Amino acid sequence: MTNTNIDRETLRELADEGNETVWDRLADLADAAGDLAELSELLDEGSVRAGFLLTRRAVANGDLRELQRISDAGYDEAGDELERLLKAPADGQRD
Repeated sequence: MTNTNIDRETLRELADEGNETVWDRLADLADAAGDLAELSELLDEGSVRAGFLLTRRAVANGDLRELQRISDAGYDEAGDELERLLKAPADGQRD
């Protein structure tokens, strides 16, 4: 049986050594805990998974500023989502 209770300090050390799987695990743990500050920090450190998770939350909340911030931090899909939301017709009406 595998130990799924690996402490965050160990995960952080492994991430700092460049283990991308650990970045994903840390991002998932932060997302599950609703820790947006940690997700943002992981994004700033280059975690693509954190960018995905933050983008998903921002889209669900319609948070255009957060999408711009995520895009500026290097997660291009956030910019794509921002453009999609900006081009969507207001209240379902089309011109």
